[in-house]
Amino acid sequence: MVANIPWQKEGERPITPALDRLAMVEAAVGEVPGLDAGRLEIDAGGPSFTAQTLATLRDREPDAELFTIVGDDAAAGLTSWERYQEVVANSTMVVVDRPGEPVELSDLVSWIRVEVPRLEVSSTDLRARFSDGRPLDYLLTDPVLGVIARRALYLEYS
Repeated sequence: MVANIPWQKEGERPITPALDRLAMVEAAVGEVPGLDAGRLEIDAGGPSFTAQTLATLRDREPDAELFTIVGDDAAAGLTSWERYQEVVANSTMVVVDRPGEPVELSDLVSWIRVEVPRLEVSSTDLRARFSDGRPLDYLLTDPVLGVIARRALYLEYS
């Protein structure tokens, strides 16, 4: 699900426009069976709140099993989310955990942990690499790089 306005990041740095982020996600998952880029939060407008998105999805698909999948850093801050209790009540919480020092998670939540290989790269680093021409091999797919190039994203990033 692509956030319209990611309220917890607003004001930290310039946020890539929602439709550009959607295009990158569509490019990333376009060839992956069973995955779709969600634009529900973009269409709703305003700040994006996971609790509201889950409520909308529940209204549309009352029998669907819903999962909220987050990185370990987002999971550690779950209790700072707007209406986080509703998120926990209305979905199965999945945390993608990187090897190394485990992130402390709230005992108030039942988590499913999924471990993935640790890559020493962040979205900030990816934007900077694109901007200054450093290699992005194996970090982004060609379709995503194509969207970034066509839309002239991250040229001014430093």
